[in-house]
Amino acid sequence: MATATTKAAACSEEEAFDILDQLIDILERHPLIDEVGFVHPSQIQALSEDVNTGSLSTEVFQKDEVLDNNDVQKKRLAFWHGDDKLGISTHFLPLLYIAAKHKFMAALMNYRILTEASKKQMDGDDQDIGISHAFSKIEMEVIRHSKALLLLCGDFGTAWNARKYIGTSKQNLLLFMDELQLSTLILSFAPKTECAWSHRRWVIKMLAGKCANLEEILEQESLLVEKLAEKSKMNYRAWNHRSRLVAYMSKQQMLHELAKSRNWAGLHVADSSCFHYRRRLMLRMLDDAMKEQDLIVCNAEVESLSVVWKEELDWNEVLIRRYIGHEALWFHRRFLSICWAEKLIGHFSISNGDETLGHNENHLSVFMEHELQLHRQCSIVQDSEFDDYTKQAVLSAAYILYLHTQFSERLRIQVVDKRQADDLRTLLHNVCPEKNSLWDYFLQT
Repeated sequence: MATATTKAAACSEEEAFDILDQLIDILERHPLIDEVGFVHPSQIQALSEDVNTGSLSTEVFQKDEVLDNNDVQKKRLAFWHGDDKLGISTHFLPLLYIAAKHKFMAALMNYRILTEASKKQMDGDDQDIGISHAFSKIEMEVIRHSKALLLLCGDFGTAWNARKYIGTSKQNLLLFMDELQLSTLILSFAPKTECAWSHRRWVIKMLAGKCANLEEILEQESLLVEKLAEKSKMNYRAWNHRSRLVAYMSKQQMLHELAKSRNWAGLHVADSSCFHYRRRLMLRMLDDAMKEQDLIVCNAEVESLSVVWKEELDWNEVLIRRYIGHEALWFHRRFLSICWAEKLIGHFSISNGDETLGHNENHLSVFMEHELQLHRQCSIVQDSEFDDYTKQAVLSAAYILYLHTQFSERLRIQVVDKRQADDLRTLLHNVCPEKNSLWDYFLQT
């Protein structure tokens, strides 16, 4: 008996185009599909035999009743649809990709030809209704075939650019929402596809200033990023997308995002991308406050952000003590400490002059004493079969060394004296001897 794999292998070029049409038909008949997966032919067959778990969208195949039973079976083994999920047989992927690329490139070529013809028609006095009708028809062909192609190859940049060109020319809100839905569909099975994330940012840029519910859309983007970041660990592209959207947020929304992402970050302390997102939020709020023309309003805004910074520092310290030896937490603290000293405390020194200079210097001295105390407590290497405490000691020492270097250069402040520098050198030489020359260099500067 011939297996499903053997039947798929016998698929001709004409049949590949026919199966591609079936895929496009399924996508058009079921616009609520929210997840796509590529599965083994045996799984497709098993799903097709279980009528309780899904449907093969039998209405799609009604027009094929005149075909040979083998032809209908091939199409049935290519796809499975149920519960707004779509499964595509992995054995048909090469043939489907070739067919989809051929159809898309042909449609794109015709679209470019008709675009030139349409431009000439607009420049002239005569209006040819036939060209306008053909242009609209081929435009829809580009949309249909680019969607199928992108589901099979999410990094096909020409297809994304074609959709951008059509979207820019139409400026249609529903079309933009369809673009978001398509990229969500692609990210459901390829969450690190940069082209899909870039396309989403383009859509939001098009919607900015034109869409009344932009804040709601940004909220949905945040939920999508967290969902995909949970599904695909260390997803830099997802968090970078979320960071790029900070430019469209109001202060209240940024504060809400800061509070909302806190739980996720606390459960994923090794994922530096999430902490980078929090830094982007905090920097954007700080920059907006610094740009305020009214000095009284500016000081009030900076004062409120000082509270946010203090809470972040306290929370970061809790995580450092709870989760031993995580580099992302110490890097985040570097950012918090430098901004706290240079921008927040420095702002009040500049704005209020000599009146608060002594108070701020004392405040900075207390802060640095606390950081040195944190370092001393974290540099105790306990006996353990794991090297977490050793790594924690290296990270805490490197953190103090970083503050010493940065404060000396930017604020002309000595963080550690000679005795403390010698203690740091001894600790680093003991726990991380392979970088002795690096430690000596920074401790001498």
